[in-house]
Amino acid sequence: MADSTRPLNPTALALAAMLLALVVAPLIAVAVRATGFVLAPADWAAVRFTVLQAALSAAASTLLAIPVARALARQQFPGRNALITLMGAPFLLPAVVAVLGLLAIFGRSGIVNDLGQIAGLPRLSVYGLQGVVLAHVFLNMPLAVRMILQGWQTIPAERFRLAASLGFGPAELWRHLERPMLQSVLPGAALVIFVVCLTSFAVVLTLGGGPRATTVELAIYQAVRFDFDLGRAALLAGVQFVICLAAAGIAFALARATGFGAGLDRMPVLPGPTGWRRGLLDAGAIAAAALFLVLPLGAVIARGLPGLVQLPVEVVGAAGRSMLVATVSAAITMTAALVMVVAVATQARGAAMIDAAALLPMAASGLVLGTGLFLIVQPFAPPTMLALPVTILVNAALALPFVYRLLLPEAQALVADYGRLADSLGLRGLARWRWLILPRLARPLGFGAGIAAALSMGDLGVIALFAGERSATLPLLVQQLIGAYRIEAAAGVALVLVMLSFAMFWICDRGGRHAAS
Repeated sequence: MADSTRPLNPTALALAAMLLALVVAPLIAVAVRATGFVLAPADWAAVRFTVLQAALSAAASTLLAIPVARALARQQFPGRNALITLMGAPFLLPAVVAVLGLLAIFGRSGIVNDLGQIAGLPRLSVYGLQGVVLAHVFLNMPLAVRMILQGWQTIPAERFRLAASLGFGPAELWRHLERPMLQSVLPGAALVIFVVCLTSFAVVLTLGGGPRATTVELAIYQAVRFDFDLGRAALLAGVQFVICLAAAGIAFALARATGFGAGLDRMPVLPGPTGWRRGLLDAGAIAAAALFLVLPLGAVIARGLPGLVQLPVEVVGAAGRSMLVATVSAAITMTAALVMVVAVATQARGAAMIDAAALLPMAASGLVLGTGLFLIVQPFAPPTMLALPVTILVNAALALPFVYRLLLPEAQALVADYGRLADSLGLRGLARWRWLILPRLARPLGFGAGIAAALSMGDLGVIALFAGERSATLPLLVQQLIGAYRIEAAAGVALVLVMLSFAMFWICDRGGRHAAS
């Protein structure tokens, strides 16, 4: 099945070409307006801070996620499935809403500092590097938990049964099963989180704490919004692209295939912890993660509930537009990602180009893409007329790398385990998709669709550049209400946005798990 002589996949190649054009054309449109290409000392400082905070955030998120995912994989308790579903919530929150929740807990007047003052401890500052890393860990550690937990669940149950019959202890299980799985999953998870933190905007804008805590994305925003220095914006976008490319190369160099083979589709049952100390460590990891997630989410709900009675009439139309954008964007993302993943997993000719194109949007700045598309569209039509179609297209492209990286290991395992059997049975075309590919990938497809829909629901990038009063989505409405100092109403709309985002994620994720069962 892994045959480099397989024929070209024209659909996957066409999708790769369209992605390439979508990313490169706006960059060219911005670059042609350039007036100079020299990085200032402040830009170099932004590059250093960007890499530092992204590396710290990715390392902390993935390392903290390992004990939590392991505990969830081997412990069964009431509410476990609800907690696993809750793990998707922070990553799905609009960044500004998440920051507000964190400030309510860790801010100067937050719960943590109030308790510390009672205990006689000095107040902690949540601004600067420590605040940015804290917010990124809150937003991305749960995503790492879900990705690593899914890796544990892909180890066939028969491997654990064999390990038990051979008398494997915790050290042997770690060496022969758990460590190889982590070597396969961790690089991809860390890469995704690193790039998310690299292109973070709202978090750094709110918690950065001044010029010493400025990222490349924030510098791009300042260059476009305040200085209209498109040359500097294009140069910074190129630097950001190089950093992302280097991170992807390191992640792929560290990744290893697991080689566990196929199982009989039994749910894996990990050996329980031996001794009360290991059980206590598992319980502590789960409790700490749950508390870290629930407190800020609870603060968001507490601030938003009073504002529900002050919701403006525009919220109905904005909610409808947000759900339309999210649904269509997620459908485009999942279709494109699935076609490209299958082409790469089967190693058809052109697979390397398809793989590179699928990951290319990760290195793109949403602000630069929006600005470039604005410049391209402006001579032909009023940008407000194309606000929703352009937003759908860009959101689909920006979400595709995350879904692609989520599906690729599963598709590669499917091809390795069942590809030759399917070939020998003559299972091709639509029959192969119906009876093999879609059922075997249902679980990650549902999870990926939920992520794509929720990310699109909370996006405030392109729509802010294009939208008029009649095409505002919920995130843009929140921003407009905050700008009008209607804070209570903004909190209420933000709560509506959170509930709709989480509902869409839950429906997609549950649908995928149900189809896989």
